[in-house]
Amino acid sequence: MIDSHPPVAILGTGLYTPKESISNAELVAAFNAYVGNYNHVNQAAIDSGDLPAMAESSVEFIEKASGIKSRYVMNKSGVIDPARMCPSLPERSNDEPSIQCEMAVVASREALDNAGLQASDIGAVIVACSNLQRPYPAIAVEVQAALGIGGYAYDMNVACSSATFGIQNAVDAVRNQSANAVLMVNPEICSGHLNFRDRDSHFIFGDACTAVVIGPQCSGAFEILGTRLATLYSNNIRNNFGFLNRGDESGIGQVDKLFVQNGRKVFKEVCPMVADHIVQHLADLDIDSSSLKRLWLHQANLNMNQLVGRRVLGREPSAEESPVILDRYANTSSAGSIIAYHLYQQNFERGDIGVICSFGAGYSVGSVIVQKS
Repeated sequence: MIDSHPPVAILGTGLYTPKESISNAELVAAFNAYVGNYNHVNQAAIDSGDLPAMAESSVEFIEKASGIKSRYVMNKSGVIDPARMCPSLPERSNDEPSIQCEMAVVASREALDNAGLQASDIGAVIVACSNLQRPYPAIAVEVQAALGIGGYAYDMNVACSSATFGIQNAVDAVRNQSANAVLMVNPEICSGHLNFRDRDSHFIFGDACTAVVIGPQCSGAFEILGTRLATLYSNNIRNNFGFLNRGDESGIGQVDKLFVQNGRKVFKEVCPMVADHIVQHLADLDIDSSSLKRLWLHQANLNMNQLVGRRVLGREPSAEESPVILDRYANTSSAGSIIAYHLYQQNFERGDIGVICSFGAGYSVGSVIVQKS
């Protein structure tokens, strides 16, 4: 049955998109230049069999493997410099706003405007993302101060599922009246932990920030009919970077301090987990999958989204039913499903139902079922 708690809704969303983007062609040119230099410098070791030669990447390989065509980034010049191959984001002084705070403020202001609310209407801020630039003070508290919000704030990390986990925390806070409304923000600088020297993953991630305002149900909003979360431990997606084990001074050089994954195992294990999760969540709310208008899925890989869509709907989903933004944004971790929701919700009419679902490392999966009021 549908949740009997006081109705809570998504009142507004916002999106920050970086100004710079990198096409597949630009990324491949930089990667292949790096590969050419690496193979040249190590030619003797390669010829003797002591080192394997690095293989070049290609636009065709990237698009076939992922469906990605370009990605927005906070810094382009460092990524496409074959001598650097990582973003150049200089550390700021403690008196300056952090990069994630700046991103979050832009997305949050749009979300508040869309919700028709002021900062004074918000009682809590949650920053939920995969990649926090520091342990403390919490980025959420910094965002809270920058926007002039009262109440409380905290950071949380459930990798790519952080947004849906954050939404459930926000729903719980509104229902138990610890906050009258909650701002949940996902500032993702995924390019900072991507190994741009690895052919199998150098194309995966982009940067972006999303924001969601959750509060009591009002006319025209998207009522949250239910939220559901699940986790299952796996080492198949991992990032060991942290303040206790940061690797060398730049973080480059020790591969396990950057994003690593066993892509084939992830695909095989996560897709059925996600599809079953959504189907069971719908069934428990007495909602038939055939009545769904839209699936706003985590934007990790086009093939994954297509498979999940087929399993949930029992047929091939249309582009309108399961919109894709990863072709131009790439994988923006926790922000991906919210970007899709933000950009593709405008044609919903009263009673239409959709599912926001994110999934990733952990393994983790979260689903939020909404209905236009």
